[in-house]
Amino acid sequence: MNDPAPHDVHDCVEQLRTALAALGITLPSLGVDPLTFAGSSPPSLVALGNCNTATARELAAALQKAAAR
Repeated sequence: MNDPAPHDVHDCVEQLRTALAALGITLPSLGVDPLTFAGSSPPSLVALGNCNTATARELAAALQKAAAR
C-alpha cells in the first residue's frame, strides 16, 4: 500500500483524533511526526504520543470491543 502525500498525514491525524473522540478517548500528543517532512520522500508518520494508563486502558478496551465484532 502506497503512503499518501505528506500533506494527507494531517487529514489522517484529524480522522484518528475524531474517531478516538467519538469513543471518549483523547491522546494529547497525537500529531504528525516531524520526520514526515525530513528528506526527499520519507514515509508519512503519525505520532501517537504518550498517554496515561487510564487512557491506554480505554483505548485497549475500545480496540478489543471492535475486534470482537
